[in-house]
Amino acid sequence: MKYRNWLLIFILIFTTLFAGCSKDNNAIDRADATSYTVKDAHGYVTAFSKPPQKVLTFSMDADNIVLGFLKSEHLVAINSLCDDPVSSNITAKAKRVKEKLVSPSAEKVLSLKPDVVFLPDWGNAERADNLRDIGLKVVVLKGARSIEDIKYNVKLVGQALHEEEKAQKLLSMMDAKLAEIHEKAAKLNKPKKKVVLISLMKSYGGKGCVYDEMCSHAGVTNGISTIGLRHGEPLTKELLVGINPDLLILPVYNNHGSYNTQKFIDDYVLDPALQPMKAIKNKSFFFPREGYIYNISQDFVFGVQEIAYGAYGDAFAQPDNQHLSLSGEANE
Repeated sequence: MKYRNWLLIFILIFTTLFAGCSKDNNAIDRADATSYTVKDAHGYVTAFSKPPQKVLTFSMDADNIVLGFLKSEHLVAINSLCDDPVSSNITAKAKRVKEKLVSPSAEKVLSLKPDVVFLPDWGNAERADNLRDIGLKVVVLKGARSIEDIKYNVKLVGQALHEEEKAQKLLSMMDAKLAEIHEKAAKLNKPKKKVVLISLMKSYGGKGCVYDEMCSHAGVTNGISTIGLRHGEPLTKELLVGINPDLLILPVYNNHGSYNTQKFIDDYVLDPALQPMKAIKNKSFFFPREGYIYNISQDFVFGVQEIAYGAYGDAFAQPDNQHLSLSGEANE
């Protein structure tokens, strides 16, 4: 009888210990289930034990993308131009982020204690390694030169934030907006206009950049591409005369009011050598919302509509501060 009692006690103790171990192992499994890895644009693999809550990016477009997933409270800092209504379409959200940055040092980045840093692959390629060397998780994005690059970045940010489902929804929203613009353009029955972007970046706008693809989706001819210029090759005034565009898209950027944009514009529209051009003779000028047409985030779709608006009028009118987002935070 005593032996039987001892046997029962032993079984009870063993069962309790086994149950406790099973509970601990289940807890470990749940923790493992939230860990994941992400391969970035450079092929570097970053491991995450949990989704990042504090985020820092090194570009306006990456700020836009992150704010398509998360509320502004998750950004530890934001690009200094994001709250400029001339250059940005997310000014309200940007103003909620206290810290504004321009090319921050590694020490400054470290002091902000981000869980992840999103870095574009243009510029100093060693910066990613330097930030990793001081203990930060860095995910390198593509410096987008095409719409496919933008889609890649949206998916990559979604993976890094562990928000893959939201990433797919954002991509669907982009496609739906483009389809809406295409449908409107198909109903216009207007001659296709040739447009030229006069950019402060004189080598921007040719083949091989997002703007060139925007023009195609907007139903206009990109005059810069018609003469074979590629992104990175400067548009001279002599070449501009040869293009003879129907419409000039002129710059509005002023760096929070510190740059004299009008002087730059006058150098074109008042130049005697350019007066024979159709766009100047007809005073066919468009001053766009640059937060749209220079946008290389999911919001490039509003750049497409902005170009169509400049070329074809009110059928493509749209409000300010349009932003594709699933964060639930108002952009006003």
